[in-house]
Amino acid sequence: MKLVVIEAPAKRDTLKKYLGNGFEVFATKGHIRDLPAKSFAIDLNNNYEPHYEINPDKKALIAELKKKASAAEEVLIATDPDREGEAISWHVAHVLGLDPNTKCRIQFNEISKKAVLKALDEPRAIDLNLVNAQQARRVLDRIVGYKLSPILSRKIAPKLSAGRVQSVALKLVVEREKEIENFKPEEFWTITALHEKDKIKFKSSLATFGNKKIKPENRAQVDTILSAIRGKEFVVTEIKKSHTKSHALAPFTTSTMQQDALNKLGMSLRKTTMAAQELYEGVEVKGEGKIALITYIRTDSTRVSVDAQMACREFIVEKFGKDYIPEKPNIYASKKNAQDAHEAIRPINMHMTPEMVQGSLTRDNYRLYKLIYDRFMASQMSEAEYSNVNVGLDCEGYGFKASGRTQEFAGFTAVYKEFVDGDKEDDESSKAGKGKDKNAAEKLPQLSENEVLAAKEIKEEQKFTKPPARFTEASLVKAMEEKGIGRPATYAATITILTARNYCSKDGKSLVPTELGRKMIDYLEKFFNSVINVKFTAHMESRLDDIAEDKDEWHSVVDSFWNGFKDLLSRADESGLSMKAEPVETDIICEKCGHKMVIREGRFGKFLGCSNFPKCRNIKNLEENERKPVGKCPECGKNVFALRSKRGKTFYACEDREGCNFMSWDIPTGEKCPKCGKYLIKKGKVVKCSACDYRADTQN
Repeated sequence: MKLVVIEAPAKRDTLKKYLGNGFEVFATKGHIRDLPAKSFAIDLNNNYEPHYEINPDKKALIAELKKKASAAEEVLIATDPDREGEAISWHVAHVLGLDPNTKCRIQFNEISKKAVLKALDEPRAIDLNLVNAQQARRVLDRIVGYKLSPILSRKIAPKLSAGRVQSVALKLVVEREKEIENFKPEEFWTITALHEKDKIKFKSSLATFGNKKIKPENRAQVDTILSAIRGKEFVVTEIKKSHTKSHALAPFTTSTMQQDALNKLGMSLRKTTMAAQELYEGVEVKGEGKIALITYIRTDSTRVSVDAQMACREFIVEKFGKDYIPEKPNIYASKKNAQDAHEAIRPINMHMTPEMVQGSLTRDNYRLYKLIYDRFMASQMSEAEYSNVNVGLDCEGYGFKASGRTQEFAGFTAVYKEFVDGDKEDDESSKAGKGKDKNAAEKLPQLSENEVLAAKEIKEEQKFTKPPARFTEASLVKAMEEKGIGRPATYAATITILTARNYCSKDGKSLVPTELGRKMIDYLEKFFNSVINVKFTAHMESRLDDIAEDKDEWHSVVDSFWNGFKDLLSRADESGLSMKAEPVETDIICEKCGHKMVIREGRFGKFLGCSNFPKCRNIKNLEENERKPVGKCPECGKNVFALRSKRGKTFYACEDREGCNFMSWDIPTGEKCPKCGKYLIKKGKVVKCSACDYRADTQN
């Protein structure tokens, strides 16, 4: 019996289906050995040697793993095909006493029979360059987190944490907010004429005067133009016809998948990551058992295997015909700083259509699978073709433009109907007058040069230039990728932590820096601007890539960082500058000792604390004194308030937090269930039981 060691238990059944009876599959459930959570564990005086320990919750699992490994004729480690997975393989080998230089490692980009059997035929040694790149990242992040966070906690607010990449991502959000605040809108006007011919209505827009571009800046300029053109004829001065083609976007990388899932499906980074992981590891499909539907989900490459290209092209011909595939397969160039370790994200089997598996998938899993499937199929299809007409009109020396577009061949748009050219739907840096899909142009009637047209109506509209849009999770991922900050495996975790730690809040989809987040960035800019910035962080990512490619040595990379960083730490620590908010006295009396309560500022915002601290440690949520109760406690009948957890989630708890332990993630009504006696909760217009299936509609 051969033992195959993987990370995620969810993969086990999918893999066993292809491995057969001669194999046993064991899941480590992630890291089994790591830097301890409660100590620094990096020996700065001994070449930055990391001190790894067995994770406390993995001791029983490791004992079982060792037992199975000792009984196996061969151990093959099949952790994820990335640096993190390679490091986990290395730790597993260490724990089992395996030589990492022997062929104990297998790797596959997709959990399919073909890929798994191919991996079994091609075992290799553990790639120590990838391991060292991951070690370097881990050590750098530990140095920043453990050395910088205590300073921030002393100088700003308790229990703050800084991150090498996280703080730069926050800086982007803060800088964008400052841009918005400092933005000064500029007035401009548009003038549009409405024409009609052969019962076809179309518009022309003011573009020039005397062959020079014109954009009216105020009402007076508009009135001058209107007085000159109202009631006058419009003459067609030129007609330009052209034939254009539109090329499909590349298949998904991690970043573009996360962006599209938010922009097109409204799925958060967390939801997208969870759904993608399940689709990769395997889902139960009726009639098929547990199967994986997509390839590996952490990638920055748009590369696709020849086999996958050919299979996709054959499927397109079956479904649409030969006209819908290009003469040669479409190949997409990956970005300059891409690691290109894995293929793009794509379906494993084109014949496993979204419609076939819809009944077996959750709503999120189905929608994401369809998005991935359609994007990949479209990426291998022919270009869409259009006939374009651009018309110039003159009225009293003022030039107007009209344009029309007709699709002659659907090409890839037959599949990817939500296509937006350049994928700019996040509108990250939108300005007034931009943002329309350039594929959407109106139909024009047959026109000829020197033809005279009337204007049935002329409209003027006042507009103002707009500031850059706030970052969303999607546009922040896009910015991080473009600037070379972080990597596919880290985007979601990095951005999620900004809201979890109250450095940002959400306004709809938008990320808004909190007062605490802004204060952190102000402090970091004063003392750590040379390392907590986009350019330096991107440079460090490049050096980590160099380690992975055996072009640099990981100890020297860490050493060059530490030698500069330790001086910045000393300067900040010795500085008298503090950004801690002074306590503000209130008239609220502490019910425990009789002293006045004061408003203090902590990691999760402002709160009420006793002025007799540290003798009295009574604290209260400040919002309790500003908010109305949301319901009654089903346990003791007292008021229930909405509170916020350490992870930023809203929960509901009894005001008597010492005498009553009641809490709920849903609003309690204060009443008991008539069916089972447990407490009732309110969700929208529905009252339901917190324990059984009782529910009742309400209009309140």
